Amino acid sequence: MSILRKTSAMALMIAVSSTMAHAQTKTPAKDVVIVHGALVDGSGWRAVYDILNKDGFHVTIVQEPLTGLAEDVEATKRVIDQQTGPVVLVGHSYGGSVITEAGADPKVSALVYVAGLQPDKGEASGQLMSKFAAPNDAMRVSTNKATPDNKYFYIPAAKFRETYAADVPAAEAQFMADSEQQLAQKAMGAPLSVAAWHNKPSYAILTTQDHVISPELQRWMYQRSGAKVTEVPASHAVFVSQPDAVAKVIEAAAK
Repeated sequence: MSILRKTSAMALMIAVSSTMAHAQTKTPAKDVVIVHGALVDGSGWRAVYDILNKDGFHVTIVQEPLTGLAEDVEATKRVIDQQTGPVVLVGHSYGGSVITEAGADPKVSALVYVAGLQPDKGEASGQLMSKFAAPNDAMRVSTNKATPDNKYFYIPAAKFRETYAADVPAAEAQFMADSEQQLAQKAMGAPLSVAAWHNKPSYAILTTQDHVISPELQRWMYQRSGAKVTEVPASHAVFVSQPDAVAKVIEAAAK
């Protein structure tokens, strides 16, 4: 073998060894940031929070104002800034749109969509929702007399459990209905400026009994992005009804 070939072979071996060593020493994420969806707040994530904490993760839950995509992304970025290491960013429902944009942050190592919207750059959440009709369209629009141009989405309390949380105990579902946090209509109309899933590994929980975001839409989005999908026979409130299944996917993303 010529000196040139020997040198090239040696350089190739060094490069491969360096790449393998880098892959082997990649630091697993220990910081988990959870972004709740529309119509709820972060309190429903307590069971998932407890499981992840017990397993050694540092978990922070973003309390979005749900007043607009820009404001919700900003609230998420503030929490990401407070983390010290690689971050697994988790988004439920509309929160999937939020993490798709906020997930471009260099600290974010993986994205987890829990029955979450997964728009592409230039797409709006409402635009995606229109592709496949929700199985139970109970969503309504409210306004405030003082600011009639500001419209908010909500589900009437009498329809909340059957629409959002059919597999959640009645008393708990009633509490969720009575503490419902409405979503600004403009948040659903705002196009995303970036889609982090193009450059970050993404994981998805597809809820097959979902009456808020169609399972067909979830499947379409997750196939488009190449997400690693876990199907769970659950309602939109899977984070409440099946916290173990949700935590398992988050921990897989952290590795």
